[in-house]
Amino acid sequence: MDKGRWIVIIGGLIVAVCLLAWIALEGERRAENGEIGVIVTILPQAEFVEKVGGEHVKVTVMVPQGASPHTYEPTAGQLREVSKAKMYAKVGSGVEFELAWFDKIREVNKDMLVVDCSNGIQLIGGDPHIWNSPRNARVMVENICAGLIQIDPEHEAEYTANRDRYLPELEEVDAYIHERLDRYTKHRVFSIYHPAFGYFAAEYNLTQIAIEHEGKAPTPKVIQYCIDFARQYNLSYVYVAPQFATLDAEVIAHEIGGQTVFINPLPRDYCATMRSVAASLSLEME
Repeated sequence: MDKGRWIVIIGGLIVAVCLLAWIALEGERRAENGEIGVIVTILPQAEFVEKVGGEHVKVTVMVPQGASPHTYEPTAGQLREVSKAKMYAKVGSGVEFELAWFDKIREVNKDMLVVDCSNGIQLIGGDPHIWNSPRNARVMVENICAGLIQIDPEHEAEYTANRDRYLPELEEVDAYIHERLDRYTKHRVFSIYHPAFGYFAAEYNLTQIAIEHEGKAPTPKVIQYCIDFARQYNLSYVYVAPQFATLDAEVIAHEIGGQTVFINPLPRDYCATMRSVAASLSLEME
């Protein structure tokens, strides 16, 4: 084969490769342009945004599965997604990740709409865990829906319809938790390592006794207090979250002849997990 034909073949291959690369890039651009980039801080918010936004949203979660919002630091990849996003739905209740990083995140994309999901929610002291209450979750969903309509008014009717389909699911979860827990009248108390269910406890007339406070490991004095309290109320369980160390909780459980039980304060599947939390807490009250 002569040199000229080789040049033609190689040139054709280069053109074909470039064309395929252009088609792939163009397809990626179109896919991205067809979706609204929405950033959320924690996993439960991802469900809220996706339930309302449907096919129109692409959600990036800043604190991923298994990580703690009290200590997590954003990656370069996450910040790239922030730079392209049109909306950030922050929790807004004092989550440590947001307190530490939100100003820097905002600098990455000053044009994105910031939605404060805590608007309309009565905060309890310095407790940031507002999402672990289905009633608060409904308010958060309303705030998210309003934000999506603001940045994409063309699909307002669809967002509103999606919201109106999802809110009854949260109401059903609320009703289930009441049905599961309201029957118990004695010792409506539970012991937990990280105090993530204060809003849940307030809503369903429970008392949460936390082992850890303000992100600090408990002292021997606190551990002994928790042991004495558990014995006083004849508790059999110490609830722990998968995002936190469990050694101190296991020590307390051993001392009271009980056991540890995992409940997740940062679920990706919100409704199913809230039902599971109620079922787990009911073990202590039976």
